[in-house]
Amino acid sequence: MKRILLAEDEENIADFVCRGLESFGFEADRASRGDEAWEKLQTKDYDLAVLDIRMPGMTGLDVCRLLRRQQGYALPVIMLTALGTTDDIVLGLQAGADDYMVKPFKFTELVARINALLRRVESYRQTPPLTCGDLSIDAVSHKAKRQDTEVDLSTKEYRLLEYLMRHEGQTLTRRQLLRDVWDKDFDTNTNVVDVYVRYLRQKIDEGFEPKLIHTIVGVGYCFSREDRL
Repeated sequence: MKRILLAEDEENIADFVCRGLESFGFEADRASRGDEAWEKLQTKDYDLAVLDIRMPGMTGLDVCRLLRRQQGYALPVIMLTALGTTDDIVLGLQAGADDYMVKPFKFTELVARINALLRRVESYRQTPPLTCGDLSIDAVSHKAKRQDTEVDLSTKEYRLLEYLMRHEGQTLTRRQLLRDVWDKDFDTNTNVVDVYVRYLRQKIDEGFEPKLIHTIVGVGYCFSREDRL
C-alpha cells in the first residue's frame, strides 16, 4: 500500500482528501502545519507528498525546498495552491514540486496525478543515463553533466530537458511541450515554456559550444548538436 503525506491546514479539505485517498487504497497521513510536515518527512517513509503552499509554521514551498536540498528528488511532490498565475506556478515548480493543482480541484484529477507520478518514479528507477554528445542526464539524481561540469535540475527542468533530448533534431511547438511535459492544457498565452527553456540554457548552454537548445521563431524549440540558424 502506497503511503501519502497530506500537508493541509484547512480541516475540511484535509478530511475530505484523506478519506478519498483511503477509499482508493492509499494510506494517508496528515499534517496541519508546515513544520509538522517537515518533521514527518524526516522520520517516516512516504511514496508521495501533497503540500499546500500556505500553511502555518512553514510554507509548502519551504518544506519542498528543504526536502530537495536534503533528500534529493526521489519523493514526488504535488503542490496545492489557490494561486494560478504563471509566476506562482513557476515558483512552486522551482521549489522542486513535480506537479501542482489549483484550488478548488476535482479529487479524481488529484488521484490521477498521484498515480501518474508514482508510475513515473518507477520508470525513472529503471532508466539508464541519457546522453547526447557531451551532455548526459541522470533520472534518479536529476543531475546533468556537460563536459566536466555537473548541475542540479529541478523536476520540471529535468523532464523538459529529457523530452528535448529524446526528440533531438525535431522542432517542438510550445503547445506540444505544455501538453507532454506539463501534462496540462494550459492557456496558450502562458510563457512557462519560455521561462524553463531560459533556465535550461543558463545551466547547460551558457559557456559551452555548440549550443544545444535552439529557438525556432514563431514555432517553438529544437534540441540539436547542429547549428539551426
